[in-house]
Amino acid sequence: IKRSTIEQMVARGLEVQVFPAKVDAATLIASQPDAVFYSNGPGDPGAAAGQVEVLREVLAKRIPFFGICFGNQLLGRALGFDTYKLPFGHRGINQPVMDRKTGRVEVTAHNHGFAVKIDSREPVDSPAGFGKVQVSHVSLNDDCVEGLECLDLPAFSVQYHPEAAAGPHDSNYLFDRLVDMIKNNKKAA
Repeated sequence: IKRSTIEQMVARGLEVQVFPAKVDAATLIASQPDAVFYSNGPGDPGAAAGQVEVLREVLAKRIPFFGICFGNQLLGRALGFDTYKLPFGHRGINQPVMDRKTGRVEVTAHNHGFAVKIDSREPVDSPAGFGKVQVSHVSLNDDCVEGLECLDLPAFSVQYHPEAAAGPHDSNYLFDRLVDMIKNNKKAA
């Protein structure tokens, strides 16, 4: 069954509240979210300074975060990394991506023209002071960053579209990871 992002979250018992892209941090945080999710674009992540600043406030408050596609790029920028325009965008289904934690290759769907620039595949310090960050997923076609995981904050993201995955929906586990992150964050509070 193919499900939209919101349907994926609702199917896991999450209550979803949708905000406009230009929501300010005070309004978002006043809603007392258990987590914040940034969806796909379109857009140039370099032109999204407002959304990056809102995300920095979310990260500073240690509110769990999950981002897909444009959300991955905005997490990268909020953490202080650069983004760049790909010479040829990643488009279409059946794009192989490796989850570096499990070594598993996922069949994924892509539709993006920008990527996060992190040269190291080892954990690195966030230039914006949010602790350690690692590249969690990589493209097997061009070694492009396909996911980020914060090691000192409850935040992660992927560049591809787990809600639109081809074939057996290899990436649906990411929505389960969001639910687990919310539960763990509540226990730690």
